[in-house]
Amino acid sequence: MKAYLSRRYHFPASHRLNSDAYDAEGNRAVFGKCNNPHGHGHNYTVQVTVSGEVDPETGMVCNLADLDAFAQANFIERFDHVNLNTLDCFRESVSTTENLSIEVYRIFSSFTAAHLERVHVEETSNNSFDYAGGIDPGFI
Repeated sequence: MKAYLSRRYHFPASHRLNSDAYDAEGNRAVFGKCNNPHGHGHNYTVQVTVSGEVDPETGMVCNLADLDAFAQANFIERFDHVNLNTLDCFRESVSTTENLSIEVYRIFSSFTAAHLERVHVEETSNNSFDYAGGIDPGFI
């Protein structure tokens, strides 16, 4: 019997949207206030959805403690209170929340206790992004 488990994680981080493909004027035109040279921040919420067979002995898809420990060690410690532009995963790509969603998916895809279905990233109360695989996350 397959079931789904969604877990939420919260972290604040800053970033500046800027692309080497544009000059300063082009970046301001494309990214607007998000191109502020000093950056800006968000209180992100990441929801990770995993699935699997319900273990007949535990009644769980996976142990939440295992998922939380994985998230803490592989995700939260790396992204919490940082400027996203300083991370290696954004060295060659713009630190948009679309690209953040792909990176979060890449990270959680190595969690082996359950199958990763998708990630959902809330940037603001008006903006959220989903990624469920489908393209090679190695491009970021």
